[in-house]
Amino acid sequence: MITIWHNPRCSKSRQTLALVEEKGDVTVRKYLEDAPSAGEIRAARDLLGVKAIDMMRPKEAAFKEMGLSKDDDDETLIAAMADCPKLIERPIVFAQGKAALGRPPEQVLEIL
Repeated sequence: MITIWHNPRCSKSRQTLALVEEKGDVTVRKYLEDAPSAGEIRAARDLLGVKAIDMMRPKEAAFKEMGLSKDDDDETLIAAMADCPKLIERPIVFAQGKAALGRPPEQVLEIL
């Protein structure tokens, strides 16, 4: 089973979706409409093997508006992503108990 946290307005997300669709059935989660919980974000971070900041979009206006800093602890950043999912870097693909960020899109092929 392949799942993608997808934003159809993002070209990288669309490119990544096209790549994974070639590999099989894909469950598409439009994470802006169906926001992941803090627990799901924490699990994604753990599967990615990164710090929370590394799966965020710190250049989004909301990052600054929420008073966030790249130096904030993971739990603060995870809570912010749960409250404002547009802060989540996109796309994230999940397959075979692993996760990969589709930046660049070809990076997700490593877990498929």
